[in-house]
Amino acid sequence: MTGARSLRVDRITCTGRGLCAELLPELIDLDEWGYPVLRDRAVPGHLRAHARRAVAACPRLALRTDRRKP
Repeated sequence: MTGARSLRVDRITCTGRGLCAELLPELIDLDEWGYPVLRDRAVPGHLRAHARRAVAACPRLALRTDRRKP
C-alpha cells in the first residue's frame, strides 16, 4: 500500500466556497451550507491527479492529502 493517500479537510480553515467539490465530485459532496463532506477519505490511484489539483486550488488551503497509515 505504498503511496496510498487520504483526504483531510480542516473545518476551521474552510470557508465553504465549494471549489473542491467541483474539482473532485467523485469524493467530495457539499452540505446544505456549502461545506465539504468527504464520501471517502481514501484517494484511489486514478483520482490522485484530480485530488492534487483540488488541494492546490483550495483558496484557504483547508484541503490536504496525507500518506495513509498501513
